[in-house]
Amino acid sequence: MCCALAIISCSRKTEFANRAEAIAAQIHNPDSKYVIVACHRGDWRNFPENSAMAIESVIKMGADIMELDLKMTKDSVLVLSHDSTIDRCTTGKGKVSDYTYEELMQFNLKRAHGVKSDTTHILTLEQALAICKDRICVNVDQGYEFYDKVLEITERLGTTDQVLIKGKRPVDEVAAHEARYSHNLMYMPIIDIQKDRGVELFNSYLEQGVVPLAYEVCWQREDGTLQDACARIRAQGSKIWVNTIWASLCGGAGNDDDAAYISGNPGSVYKRYLDLGVSMIQTDRPELLIGYLEKQGRHSL
Repeated sequence: MCCALAIISCSRKTEFANRAEAIAAQIHNPDSKYVIVACHRGDWRNFPENSAMAIESVIKMGADIMELDLKMTKDSVLVLSHDSTIDRCTTGKGKVSDYTYEELMQFNLKRAHGVKSDTTHILTLEQALAICKDRICVNVDQGYEFYDKVLEITERLGTTDQVLIKGKRPVDEVAAHEARYSHNLMYMPIIDIQKDRGVELFNSYLEQGVVPLAYEVCWQREDGTLQDACARIRAQGSKIWVNTIWASLCGGAGNDDDAAYISGNPGSVYKRYLDLGVSMIQTDRPELLIGYLEKQGRHSL
């Protein structure tokens, strides 16, 4: 199998075994005009973040990627949690790592505004992947340190080809890690193009001629850096992922989901990214973004 760091040419077939396979084909195709919609922790505005209901909701919306974060319990079970503690999102307190998975089941998940849910609990990665299997791709944001265990689970479930994992590790380190396996998860580097470490990582990919499936690009201010980075990425033949979830990740106020929602004109925000060649967007407003993209003819498999 090819290293996930290398671009894998998209098959020209028009029929796929399932929707997740069709989405993965778009991720692997640098020339695709289809825009991938990634949902940040699922539909957390209506359901507890990273819950089964939050996942089911974004699948029904027609989203392409469910983004999640991983933590490990005291008894080495990978569970879905952005925070290292359970204080914000559950009725319990303390670190995830201080509890066994069974002990975590005594706590209920809370909705975005701290309202307790009645029967919803923290999901294991395996449970989440079982929900997503063949239906939607998955992005593991926090969790590269668990790569080996994640891969073991995805191989057992048959979901490896629909899972993308991100990180800020050096090129050589990622390549050496992947060389241990004949079948790997998709991988995408995170580059903060206005911070020294991000610039160094980005330049290392360009200088070594390593073409990832995509780059997650983060920036804090508007000074032309984004435009330059996007041009270099396009020239390399890779895809561009941006996060419109928070202004601090996309250049400041006016560039994010809230600006698109409040204005009532999503094109005032999202069109700019499409013009720059962005084809993967992580959002907290999936329905708004999908609706806009469908009208532009950019979200139809």
